[in-house]
Amino acid sequence: MDPHLLRTFISVARCGSFSDAAHELGFTPAAVSEHIASLEADLRTSLLTRRPVMLTSAGARLLEHAGPLLLRLDAARADVERLSGSGAARLVVGASPLTMTPRIAAALDRVRQAHPATKASLRVLGRREIPAAVASGTLDLGLIDGPATPADALPLPEVGPLTAVTVAEAPLVVALPTGHPLARRLGLRLADLADAQWLDAPDAAMPLEQLRAVSRTDGFRTSLTYEGTDVRGLLSLTAAGHGLALLPHPATKGTPGIVTSPLIAPRLLHRTELLHGPAVDGPARTLAAVVTGDRHRYG
Repeated sequence: MDPHLLRTFISVARCGSFSDAAHELGFTPAAVSEHIASLEADLRTSLLTRRPVMLTSAGARLLEHAGPLLLRLDAARADVERLSGSGAARLVVGASPLTMTPRIAAALDRVRQAHPATKASLRVLGRREIPAAVASGTLDLGLIDGPATPADALPLPEVGPLTAVTVAEAPLVVALPTGHPLARRLGLRLADLADAQWLDAPDAAMPLEQLRAVSRTDGFRTSLTYEGTDVRGLLSLTAAGHGLALLPHPATKGTPGIVTSPLIAPRLLHRTELLHGPAVDGPARTLAAVVTGDRHRYG
């Protein structure tokens, strides 16, 4: 299966249109149609109906494989380029918003001093974007976060071989406006908050879908959807009474207009993990050693 044909197939499946996929890819509609026909001839089965454009059962199954296959190809290219030294010295780190702490900032500064010729960049991204970008080699390292039990790692999508190492853990607290009826509680149970109104901020706070899964309820009503990554902006909405948010305690410090109460049940904490692929060297290896403190693994 030609990777170029697979990329065209994914685009058509996502767009639901040959012409829209052609515009996205910079091809003509005729070229897109030819790509799909070639892929179907190779696999000896129909992958898409034409009017309307919909996946067949075989097409749906291929789509499950196509994304991870292309990610692995991109990851292989990135690994070989690093090994051969054909790429310029670089460090590209992706971080979800709540992972950006003073400790991480200080670690980046140490790497900059150790590798002054390296071109470094930091990208603040949504949690779902980071694993695939690390697997494909777009990012050298990723920092992701989320709620977890003390014994369990954060769940990762099936995007290729990734290593996850715990970087930090912190208690989770419920952020409430100062006048909220529960503001004076010394601790709160998640199940008791299922009927409250919440801010739905999947990248700036703990995602509501995970709270529903943990509490095994359909509660946690969304009062306002926040599609940003600015945690301070999110907390200002909480202070104004738009809804509650579950956050690591350090992220809430010094915010006017809110109070916090520890989450006492279930037993969850906020975990930050470092992600990397099979090969990690150069400035990325230095940063991994600094943020994890594991000199044996990354020394």
